[in-house]
Amino acid sequence: MHLFVDNLTNVDFSYLHPTRGLVGETWLASIVLEGALDEQGMVCDFGVVKKTVRNWLDASIDHSLVVAKESTQLIQQRANDVSLTWRYGDRKLECTSPLEAITFINSDMVTPDSVAHWCIGELRELLPQTIDRIQLRFEPETGTGHFYHYSHGLKKHAGNCQRIAHGHRSTIKIYRQEERDHTLEQQWCARWQDIYIGSQDDLLREFTDNGTTFYEFRYVAQQGNFVLVIPAQDCYLIPTDSTVELIAQHIANTVSAEHSNANVKVHAYEGIGKGAVAFA
Repeated sequence: MHLFVDNLTNVDFSYLHPTRGLVGETWLASIVLEGALDEQGMVCDFGVVKKTVRNWLDASIDHSLVVAKESTQLIQQRANDVSLTWRYGDRKLECTSPLEAITFINSDMVTPDSVAHWCIGELRELLPQTIDRIQLRFEPETGTGHFYHYSHGLKKHAGNCQRIAHGHRSTIKIYRQEERDHTLEQQWCARWQDIYIGSQDDLLREFTDNGTTFYEFRYVAQQGNFVLVIPAQDCYLIPTDSTVELIAQHIANTVSAEHSNANVKVHAYEGIGKGAVAFA
């Protein structure tokens, strides 16, 4: 007998890609459990499945930096914090974070299948022993038009958003003079494809190494010390924090200024089904 839960939850995180570098991502998670019926006539109580899997995904993947620890592009050093260097193409980045902010999976590349395979191994110990087989599927939101992948960190946040390298796959709607402007949406998504949105207040220094300009972001938050060194070409600096509210306002202000102070409304999403609306 099979029990399924479609779109059980979604996870917002960033991961390291061999050519794209730091990638913000949002995946929907669905699960299928296979096993014999228990004394209640159930494979497993829906409440147990939803609570157990959601809580575990929130603690292990959501708002983390996911890293394929078997990749040859990873140079990893462990101390009280995790310090790593990741090479992608002719570029590299460095990240230092508390242990809880980085999740290493047993794979040479982060994909929906490799992350699901790792998660299944971890979840087996948490779900009832009567479950014979677990199938977990991750997939992005579909049918949403233009989207962009961005990473950021919110040092003032009391929860896991304070982690310096977590992210989202997001869509956007831009209205200029009360008309939806798909061209502007496409332009902003192209501008922010695989981008790190950094606050100027968190930028410690700008320097050049072997012909590449880097930004070093650094801050201390409740969970500990966070550092990210990343090529400047993969960053977009804003003069505020990078909450979705301030991101939406930045886009609205910029679009209005670039189009003769036109009336602009921006719906900026942060992952799936949530976001902010700003006007200029």
